Amino acid sequence: MSAETTTPTEIEALKETGLRIRWADRHEAIYPYPYLREHCQCASCVDEWSGVKKITRAQISDTIHTRFIEAKGRYAISIHWTDGHDTGIYPFDYLRSLCPCEICKKNKE
Repeated sequence: MSAETTTPTEIEALKETGLRIRWADRHEAIYPYPYLREHCQCASCVDEWSGVKKITRAQISDTIHTRFIEAKGRYAISIHWTDGHDTGIYPFDYLRSLCPCEICKKNKE
């Protein structure tokens, strides 16, 4: 991925719906909060040795949302969730690869 596709120009928490990110290439993505929480890659959520997920979608409330979001340098954000989880770091290239829009889904096929 290029810097243009992995550099956000705007990040906005949409109340209790999801996270909206506008990328430098003008692509806009909306990540539903339960979807983002499910894709956390921290050691609490993914086994470090096997890569097996420790959390399932069924364990995540449909009403989960962010308490706050903080920047991690120029490469990532950290999300503090209403379920108390706060150890995950979401690098921008990872977030872009997770884009749930139809265009990005087709590009992955």
